[in-house]
Amino acid sequence: RAMENDRAMEVYDIIRTIRDPEKPNTLEELEVVTENCVEVQEIGEDEYLVIIRFTPTVPHCSLATLIGLCLRVKLQRCLPFRHKLEIYISEGAHSTEEDINKQINDKERVAAAMENPNLREIVEQCVTEPD
Repeated sequence: RAMENDRAMEVYDIIRTIRDPEKPNTLEELEVVTENCVEVQEIGEDEYLVIIRFTPTVPHCSLATLIGLCLRVKLQRCLPFRHKLEIYISEGAHSTEEDINKQINDKERVAAAMENPNLREIVEQCVTEPD
């Protein structure tokens, strides 16, 4: 259990500094992500299931998909251990949460989104650590 908690903190440290696509604030400052929103379960030898439930700042936030994308991209780049990643919107926090959950957990749709140069640029700006 302690190991999983350490892993969860590692995950949280990576995602808390992601910036909101429209505001200068980080997801932590806006409480889009909190320590409690990260769950880590060991699913194999040195492999973990990482589940993140984030809360968009407004229920109809069009940026929810984008935030999900930022979370995924940053974790894929930065997580130092083998993992499966599931990203969800906190239950009841968004009007179209099911659609968005499907979208941000669908590898092909994520890949397609990242091929869009405008979208990719926004994601890069959100996930790049400020110097």
